[in-house]
Amino acid sequence: MKIIHGGVTAPKGFTAAGIYAGIKKKRKDMALVYSVVPAKGAGTFTKNMVKAAPVLWDIKLTKESENIQAIVINSGVANACTGEEGEKNNLAMAQAVASALQLPIDSVYTASTGVIGKQLPIDIIKDSIPQLAKELKDTTAAGTLAAEAIMTTDTYSKECAVKFTVGGKDITIGGMAKGSGMIHPDMATLIAVVTTDLAISKELLQEALSEDVKHTFNMISVDRDTSTNDSLLLLANGMAGNEEILEKNDDYYEFCKALNIVTSSLSKMIAADGEGATKLLEVTVEGANNWDDAVKLSKSIISSNLVKTAVFGNDANWGRILCAMGYSGVEFDPYKVDLIIESETGSLQLVENGMTTDYSEEFATSILSSEEIKATVNIKQGNAKATAWGCDFSYDYVKINAEYRS
Repeated sequence: MKIIHGGVTAPKGFTAAGIYAGIKKKRKDMALVYSVVPAKGAGTFTKNMVKAAPVLWDIKLTKESENIQAIVINSGVANACTGEEGEKNNLAMAQAVASALQLPIDSVYTASTGVIGKQLPIDIIKDSIPQLAKELKDTTAAGTLAAEAIMTTDTYSKECAVKFTVGGKDITIGGMAKGSGMIHPDMATLIAVVTTDLAISKELLQEALSEDVKHTFNMISVDRDTSTNDSLLLLANGMAGNEEILEKNDDYYEFCKALNIVTSSLSKMIAADGEGATKLLEVTVEGANNWDDAVKLSKSIISSNLVKTAVFGNDANWGRILCAMGYSGVEFDPYKVDLIIESETGSLQLVENGMTTDYSEEFATSILSSEEIKATVNIKQGNAKATAWGCDFSYDYVKINAEYRS
């Protein structure tokens, strides 16, 4: 199993395109991913009660459609809180893709990202889709164009691909994602598309994705805001030629491992690219009684504004970490907590049994000055652990969001 260069076009039979249609002022704003043969589809979606029109459509297709063959995504307008007109526009976008590619409409996933409350410029979108379809290619560059076209406040496109073997056949998984703000556990204004040429049943594909997201995309936070539009879509077209996976055997778990590499890599890219962020913060909580407790504690730490600002300021103010743990809802003994921070500079224990150690503030500042920082917290109660990813809060976060619509 190895990470390779590429994204959604890395697996056999997948093509992609990304173009500028005119939804946004300058940047590319329409993306299309297409499987040359019908594929099994799976998805996980926002838990926000306010769901965008494309999210509602994709939930329906995930439950009811046996095959999905295309995913169309626009950036610039979220098509959320847009009522009946928004639902009609979403269907019109799906139908335009279905017509261009000669597909049934119920084989076309849709996704939108951008400003909430605005109606889609549907005429611009429909006019652009024939061009988008003509641009479809199976090249790595085409996958990157699609990844760029779904960006909003992202500062770079996010892609990952992995190659592994099942039943003597080479299998590939590729993915792309966007997300920079409105990112909080339970996903957020996050759109991710993952493709694979594996042959697997629809039921197992969905089960693998639903389990995986608990440990990857649902373990990141930028700003405590869970969006209306988050969608993680997975297509499997079977073109690798392996014997279809119909049970949870070794082949299934090998797929799950490869899927986790792609999704965790994309998750960390999103956390690192948080709006205005200068650092990636990885927090692992060990010694919990159960995984749920470890999740709550690690999420509470990465979501704390006071922790995030301390990290931005290179300040080893570890009391903020214990404070965030204390309001997580998990019971633990504060006087059993150990805390270690580390980066490429080195590692340093700040807390032992709930009390400060005789650590060097200068060395702690040096560790926290790195672009990637890890904190390990041990509460010494059990054997469970969980890892969450977040980022620091800089001055630019406020600036970016204050000027978002201007």
